[in-house]
Amino acid sequence: MNKKVFSGCLTAILIVGGIVVLSSAAYTVNMREQVIITQFGDPKGKPVTEAGLHFKVPFIQKVNTIEKRILEWDGPRDQMPTKEKTLIMVDTFGRWQIADPLRYFERLRDERSAQSRLNDILGSETRNTIAKHELIEVIRTTKDRDPIQVDELAKADLGGVVGVLPEISRGRTALEKDIFEKSKIKLKEFGIELLDVRFKRVNYNQTVERQIYQRMMSERKQIADRFRSEGAGEAAKITGQMEKDLNVIESEAYRKVQEIKGEADARATGIYAAAYNQSPQAAEFYEFSRTMELYPLIIGGKSTVVLSTDSDLFKYLKQVQPDPLPQGDPIGEGEE
Repeated sequence: MNKKVFSGCLTAILIVGGIVVLSSAAYTVNMREQVIITQFGDPKGKPVTEAGLHFKVPFIQKVNTIEKRILEWDGPRDQMPTKEKTLIMVDTFGRWQIADPLRYFERLRDERSAQSRLNDILGSETRNTIAKHELIEVIRTTKDRDPIQVDELAKADLGGVVGVLPEISRGRTALEKDIFEKSKIKLKEFGIELLDVRFKRVNYNQTVERQIYQRMMSERKQIADRFRSEGAGEAAKITGQMEKDLNVIESEAYRKVQEIKGEADARATGIYAAAYNQSPQAAEFYEFSRTMELYPLIIGGKSTVVLSTDSDLFKYLKQVQPDPLPQGDPIGEGEE
């Protein structure tokens, strides 16, 4: 009985032990990773890159998983000087993957160390490249590019300032390629394959940014003032032409009015002449009526008129008889 119990316990222990040993010896590798087997901290054998079930020496060997997928590097935002000593804030990013897992594990061990090494190498190469080129080379992406202009700005004579792009020798894309090529060689020593490097954002330093904005506002203000000046000149020209045309119209209208009045007076005079020349009495009446119309115009309440006795205007006045003086009342005599 005791032998059977002992035999059963031993069998159970062996089964459990076998399961433990098997579970410690077996491991799986998925498609997103690769494995380095280490024994007492040292790599053993070649990296396991195929997905599936694999085995190792239990308890002694350890499984170290390494990413197989493309990884992202997001560099810190750093201040860098350009060739003309302009301080700019540069933000870069890149993509990389582990090409040599064994070398990567021996030199870096984990992704945290790899990110730190990427910061050092890519940051250094970015700083060196930007320091060798002017700001316009970092900003512009292509050469021989024609800027899009607003029609009004294109037609305006602004002294060749607006819409003219400075010449560049290389451009932003070429600078990114330089950083990529130099960094790729250095990172290869760590088992890392660099896939891409790009400038995510390039901004001015805050102090420089304020100065740039002030200069931009000043330039736009000059352009606006020039447009206002040209507009005022055009307005003055239009107003002057309008006044000139108005004077011409008024002069032409006045001339036509005078012509019409002259024609009307001539026709009226002809009508009067035809009416009053029908008989001597009618002509004499016309002369008398016209003379009577002139008296109120010439002789007013405070008017003094000196006329010759031979004047035609005076002949009707000569015919006026004064009122006779009363009888027995000589001039100059008063009452007793």
